[in-house]
Amino acid sequence: MSLADDLLELAVATAREAGRMLVDKRPADGPDVVQTKSSPTDVVTRMDRAAEQLVIERIRAVRPDDAFLGEEGGDRAGGSGVRWVVDPIDGTVNYLYDLPDWAVSIAAEVDGTAVAGVVEIPRRGESYTAVRGAGALQHTASGTRELRVNSRVPLDKALVATGFGYAAGRRARQAQVLTGVLPNVRDIRRGGSCCVDLCSLAAGRVDAYYERGVQAWDIAAGGLIVREAGGRVEGLHGAAPGPELTIAADPVIFEALHDLLAPLDPLGD
Repeated sequence: MSLADDLLELAVATAREAGRMLVDKRPADGPDVVQTKSSPTDVVTRMDRAAEQLVIERIRAVRPDDAFLGEEGGDRAGGSGVRWVVDPIDGTVNYLYDLPDWAVSIAAEVDGTAVAGVVEIPRRGESYTAVRGAGALQHTASGTRELRVNSRVPLDKALVATGFGYAAGRRARQAQVLTGVLPNVRDIRRGGSCCVDLCSLAAGRVDAYYERGVQAWDIAAGGLIVREAGGRVEGLHGAAPGPELTIAADPVIFEALHDLLAPLDPLGD
């Protein structure tokens, strides 16, 4: 097995354990909110922190010299050249309301490049994995299938996933951008989890995705899965995907969506 295969095996086992813990220990009356982040609607739960701690402990027990970047503060240096990028619950508000679209996302980077990733979606019974250069897979109780993004879909027939920030001003601006997008596509879907949206794109459930405000831990695993499923993941004008803007789709659909978004000033707040 290659290093990337070994890293994926560890990521998958860890994500599944974290997912089971999150399902089993979710309080019946909803998880406790520890604090808010960017706004009163941007919450952190005790379970976010417990899941991230579980992930870090399990991986460090096997690979103690690796670095970590986690959403809930798990930023730790390492000397091995491997860094784990972790979102313990992507879609915390969905988890808070007991909606199914939340996930554990774990990616492994070698010298700054994602080489393995898993997105575990416990409530849907789905797991998505990818190794750089080896394709992307969906795993369910009924089996495993290779993933491929939808191609050759004209933009006006494209189902486009997106998301919104938490700050009121950004949401207002994103709503303005949406009014320029919606008349030019089949429809919009807003699921509430970036990495789940990216996996839906890789699985052909949507045709494209864009969002402003996503972070490295949101897109590290999902972005690799989309790329290995034949998709393109970038920002505007060739920029790297990230907080400014992330666009993902088949290369042809990507160009059309990019050219629709660019004059709408999607980077404004």
